[in-house]
Amino acid sequence: MKPLQLSPETTIKLSQKLNVPIEQLMHMPQHILIQKLMELENEKK
Repeated sequence: MKPLQLSPETTIKLSQKLNVPIEQLMHMPQHILIQKLMELENEKK
């Protein structure tokens, strides 16, 4: 599986929001990352 195609700025912001180390974020499967982002969105509401 190839790493996610994210810009450095996006990677840093995501790692801070999700409280995940950048290395771990880069190797995270895309569907899990999307799931975590959806959870973040739901928490905002």
